[in-house]
Amino acid sequence: MAFLMAIIGMLGYAAIDSWIFSQLQPIIDNSLGKQNFETLRIAAFFVVPIFIARGLFNFMGTYTLAWIGSKIVMKMRQQLFEKYMYLPVSFHDDNASGGLISKVIYDTEQVSGAGSKALLTLIREGAFVIGLLAVMFYYSWQLSLVFILIGPVVAVIVSVVSKRFRQVSKTIQQTMGNLTSSVEQVIKGHKVVLMFGGQKQEKANFNERNNHNRQQNMKLVVARVLSVSSIQILASIALAVVLYISSLPSMVEDLTPGIFTTVVVCMTMLLKPLKQLTTVNSEFQKGMAACASIFEVLDQDIEVDSGKKQISRLDGKIEFDNVTFSYPGTPTEALSHISFKVEVGQTFALVGRSGSGKSTISSLLTRFYNIQQGQIRLDDIPIEDIKLTDLRKQFALVSQHVTLFNDTIFNNIAYATANVDPSRVLEAAKIAHVQEFVDQLPDGYDTMVGENGLKLSGGQRQRIAIARAILLDAPILILDEATSALDTESERLIQDALDKLQQDRTSIVVAHRLSTIENADQIMVIEQGKIIEQGDHNTLLQQQGAYSQLHSMQFSEGNKH
Repeated sequence: MAFLMAIIGMLGYAAIDSWIFSQLQPIIDNSLGKQNFETLRIAAFFVVPIFIARGLFNFMGTYTLAWIGSKIVMKMRQQLFEKYMYLPVSFHDDNASGGLISKVIYDTEQVSGAGSKALLTLIREGAFVIGLLAVMFYYSWQLSLVFILIGPVVAVIVSVVSKRFRQVSKTIQQTMGNLTSSVEQVIKGHKVVLMFGGQKQEKANFNERNNHNRQQNMKLVVARVLSVSSIQILASIALAVVLYISSLPSMVEDLTPGIFTTVVVCMTMLLKPLKQLTTVNSEFQKGMAACASIFEVLDQDIEVDSGKKQISRLDGKIEFDNVTFSYPGTPTEALSHISFKVEVGQTFALVGRSGSGKSTISSLLTRFYNIQQGQIRLDDIPIEDIKLTDLRKQFALVSQHVTLFNDTIFNNIAYATANVDPSRVLEAAKIAHVQEFVDQLPDGYDTMVGENGLKLSGGQRQRIAIARAILLDAPILILDEATSALDTESERLIQDALDKLQQDRTSIVVAHRLSTIENADQIMVIEQGKIIEQGDHNTLLQQQGAYSQLHSMQFSEGNKH
């Protein structure tokens, strides 16, 4: 309906302008030629109402189209934002966050430009060109015929330039993504830049990318100016031909001053809309290139949810059966023929060097990635059969890298928990030793934590993450090197909180410090994606193998301190 109103407004505007020019001939020939001034008097009464109608049509077309354009941008941004949340983890691994942000901010604006400004000009000026040509052909088809001859040449120029516009616009979008990434990296890594004195290097990198973006924009300007100039030169050639033909004796007999003036004025008036139509072609092509970039993401497959079983709460038995997994696009296996079983309520620890595959196990349990071979079962149910949302509700994850949102401490603990009882949040905070540092803050639980919790220490962030996990009350707990980056005081408090959290739960603990897993029911040592040792703490020490070596290494380091 809105689009129909916009078209009516634009066509009405163009029709009034064309009609005004069509009245030149009767005014000149009747009023001035034949000294009949009645026509001029009637025209005087119609001038103001016509221009009021023209203004209304203009408002109707311009405003409605701008409204449609802003709705398109809003909807596309919403769709992209929602899509990002439902795309698999592997997609985010392969795409820089700066480029993805640029699609939401910059590319959608280009679509708006094509959707409102470009479409407005295409329809309104296009209709005006057709109207002017109709007036010219009506009064003198012989003089107007020359425009039909230059039409194909104009079409060829527009076609060639359109391809160029689209190509350059695509490059501009990529350079905008690179610029956003550069800014994001420097802002996120500001302390590293300051510490290592990387300002010169970052300045040079950004200058190079910034200049590349400017160069691409200048290519667009050159293509636009050349196309406009060439089309206007063609139109001027047509006008020159018309003037020459008008002077021929055979044409002079049929030409009245009104017809000649109307045709020449219409031809002159054609130059402006032709220029605008060629200029707006660049906007339109930018929009088309942006659309292609946006739909490339929107057409991506979201996470495959093959699960049919709805489960409210599992007991917490975990089983890996001959599991093999490689990360997408990586030939080497991250895990190779892994098999183990964790009974309900047991603590199962994973030990090994960095990159051995410990964290991969937790990513597979939550189905951030899908295995290529074997089977993972929870309570004897293959995880592929459980609905993704239900599956992930069974896990509480506390990682070394805590993600906090730029919100209050209270809201970070209660994140995504619907209709939460505030007393439960405070209880979870108390168990996780969050209460201790919150009492010292002037705003208490209403303290804003900053982007990713930058206003808090590592230990404080970690305690909020544990409180979040306690509140979630999931049957299975994943602790991914949760205490590896903490000082002794924080580690003692957090270990106490974790001990309370692990009660009556199945726990998978990815450990860096062996002192935190000595009481685990089972310990598994992984090396290059394979299990090399398995057993409890005492059994593994007696085997004098890899675990024993790691233990004695850490023990001797501990003694040195």
